[in-house]
Amino acid sequence: MSEPTQSDRLKALEEKLAQAKARQAPEKPHTEEHYSQAQLAWRMVIELVAGLGLGFGIGYGLDALLGTRPWLMVVFTILGFIAGVKTMIRSAEEVQRSEIDRAAARDAADGQDKG
Repeated sequence: MSEPTQSDRLKALEEKLAQAKARQAPEKPHTEEHYSQAQLAWRMVIELVAGLGLGFGIGYGLDALLGTRPWLMVVFTILGFIAGVKTMIRSAEEVQRSEIDRAAARDAADGQDKG
């Protein structure tokens, strides 16, 4: 039975220290989370405004061509709003799925560390 050499013991200690630091280090600084939430909020606002703008523009254009002011503008503005809300919901679901996947990966990693 040979004893581990000093360099082997130092390597093992360094590995243990690195693992301990990795467990204690936060995943993300608070400011990054804040910015990502702000980016998500702006993305949703832009999606809603884009839907409204496109609907209004299409409706206004068709009203000018067909002489039906303001009926098509109203209809297409409402349709643009609905499309913008649907896009916002799709974005929220995408973010929710990525958060669930991230939490599952984190739980799996925690389970591996304990096991």
